[in-house]
Amino acid sequence: MAHIPNIIVQLVHIEGPLMGKIQEFSENKIRIGRYPGFEVQYPKDHLIISKAHAEIIREGNRFKLIDTGSLNRTFLKGKEIQEAYLKSGDVIMLGEGGPKFSFLTKVEEGRRVPPERPPERPPEGSPERPPELEEKRIPLDIQYGPTIRSFKKLPITIGKSPRCDFTIDHTSVIDQHAQIFFSQGQYYVKDLTGQNSVLINGQPIELEKPLNPDNRLELSPQGPKFRFLSGGKLFEVED
Repeated sequence: MAHIPNIIVQLVHIEGPLMGKIQEFSENKIRIGRYPGFEVQYPKDHLIISKAHAEIIREGNRFKLIDTGSLNRTFLKGKEIQEAYLKSGDVIMLGEGGPKFSFLTKVEEGRRVPPERPPERPPEGSPERPPELEEKRIPLDIQYGPTIRSFKKLPITIGKSPRCDFTIDHTSVIDQHAQIFFSQGQYYVKDLTGQNSVLINGQPIELEKPLNPDNRLELSPQGPKFRFLSGGKLFEVED
């Protein structure tokens, strides 16, 4: 018999002093504020955040955001709230113009639940299949919209095709668009489009180029656009 799935909460910090951090929680209560020991703790001098600002409470398979008497209020999708149920992909702001983070959830199945069958890859020599690279046990987290995926091995391919490791449905993304790999102690991105579509900091990478912390990675001039952080984290950014 399969174990009962665990719902994991992921908070992706997109603005503020914790920007770039991705936190995971399985607790039924996540406390947010400046108090030492809180699950989400902001610096003590970041005064837009109250000492006990807000909390996220699990109720069955739902999660509720509660403002716990903050001075500068709590906002969900741009609207002030006292209490509200959350959906994966919601953006929370603490204080007007304050730190922001995305609320995401994922289900961890029990060990006896059979894993998903990996998608078929195109045959060797197919124009849809990028050249094989040596597989490395290196972590990579990608956040795009309400989706976050954690990979433990590289390389991975990104594109519109369901055969890709990370699928993005975007008008400017083709079936096999880019590849991220690790070589000689460095993350790299490779352009698979053949059209110099992939850019780093606004400059086409031609074939492949290292990814350095705080680089802006654009899959095309029209997007999607990401910020790369140390430790192998890509999170979506908006203009």
